[in-house]
Amino acid sequence: MKIAVFDSHHYDQQALKLANARFGHQLQFFEPRLNASTALLAQGFEAVCPFVNCRLDATTLAQLQQGGTRLVALRAAGFNGIDLAAAKQLGIAVARVPAYSPHAVAEHAFALLLTLVRKTHRAYNRVREADFSLDGLVGFDLHGKTLGLIGTGKIGQVAARIGAGFGCRVLLADPQPDTAFATSIGAHYVARETLLAESDIVSLHLPLSPQTQHLIDAAALAAMKPGAILINTSRGGLVDTGALIAALKSGHLGGVALDVYELEEGVFFQDLSASGIADDQLARLTTFPNVLITSHQGFLTREALANIAETTLENARAFAAGEPLRNAVG
Repeated sequence: MKIAVFDSHHYDQQALKLANARFGHQLQFFEPRLNASTALLAQGFEAVCPFVNCRLDATTLAQLQQGGTRLVALRAAGFNGIDLAAAKQLGIAVARVPAYSPHAVAEHAFALLLTLVRKTHRAYNRVREADFSLDGLVGFDLHGKTLGLIGTGKIGQVAARIGAGFGCRVLLADPQPDTAFATSIGAHYVARETLLAESDIVSLHLPLSPQTQHLIDAAALAAMKPGAILINTSRGGLVDTGALIAALKSGHLGGVALDVYELEEGVFFQDLSASGIADDQLARLTTFPNVLITSHQGFLTREALANIAETTLENARAFAAGEPLRNAVG
């Protein structure tokens, strides 16, 4: 198939080109995100390949359909940026990559957690300046702490196993509990309210939907233990940023680590070092010493990129061959 790849970077292109040696698709890479302003670039392409911050609303999808696009091959798990009802009405199939490397994201969550609680980022900067003092770098053991995981899909379960390996008491919350899994690692499913109240660390591992939008709001933050840590490597919209800033200002939260942000579009994946951050809330978050932010890089491992490329191109192959789309959404 002739595929227009949007929001592409060197690492995307490298992985897709390598995987495409087996498939033989015609790939054209575009740096801009796919939206109503850039949809004309896909004129004449049978398929488009957007990433998480592309916006395929009804207007964009109509432009794509008029240009000959019949497939949206999303190279990510989340699809909240796509108007699925409009795609169905226009006869455009949508496929995703449901699981690329749950280990990549779960391990990044713990990389953030360990960096935050042991202050290794601050220590690194000190040593670079020949400052070998330890004042202000006191952290805490993960062993013996209560780790609460909201969402126990593939990523959540990997995170739970890692937490159990650290010797944490692991609490789980999910509308569809996997009790056999919980029993296998000595974890326990509890009500979300119980998890928030008892956890020293709360980590989010669930998709963004109308039901989960701002799941962590002012009330949820107030329900957390004083001094607790919040980790979000899932979707930025799960957390109400205004409420998060208020909880940090009051000192209620002990720390926050984010790999995602609800208004990350136009910011994450970009170099803004010359222009600065225009988003006031994001700029405010960066001023807190107990906040750690990475730019949606949880997926960024060699293994995950290879799996994303392989599944994305296989989705396109199956569609072109008239086979059922195993990873269809909508």
